[in-house]
Amino acid sequence: MARLYDGFAHIGGVILAVMTAAVFTQVVLRYLGLVGIDGLEEIPRFLFVWLIMFGAAAAMWRHEHTVLDYFLNRLTPGPRAIVAIGTNLLGIGLFGYLIWLSFTLLPNAGFQTSPGLGLTLDWVFAAVPVGSVMMIVPMLRNIWLEARKAWPRPF
Repeated sequence: MARLYDGFAHIGGVILAVMTAAVFTQVVLRYLGLVGIDGLEEIPRFLFVWLIMFGAAAAMWRHEHTVLDYFLNRLTPGPRAIVAIGTNLLGIGLFGYLIWLSFTLLPNAGFQTSPGLGLTLDWVFAAVPVGSVMMIVPMLRNIWLEARKAWPRPF
């Protein structure tokens, strides 16, 4: 599973490279007074959402998200685990809600196309439920690890 999430980080790197190349190409073409390529300015915009989701999922797996752990570290292992589990449960609730909202958003986005690329926007908005699932998995793992660390015998 760790290799999968490392792969997500690499996919994010590729997406960032494509976004950079698209923006660089547009800037050079405009600087030279040439006409820009139709739809090229949409590529970074549409890929940005996917970049965020892949990067956030990889960071979630590695525990690299910013966390204020000063007060958390002052707690004993039992309460610390309860707070960590509660935090992850809240995160799962948030991403579950985003998935639920996507059931309304995605079918409607399929009827819209981008003006430059002619791409249906459901491919762009699909990043939200896909990324949410990718982030729920590490949160479930975090809950399991925190529970095992704080209460090793019952599990």
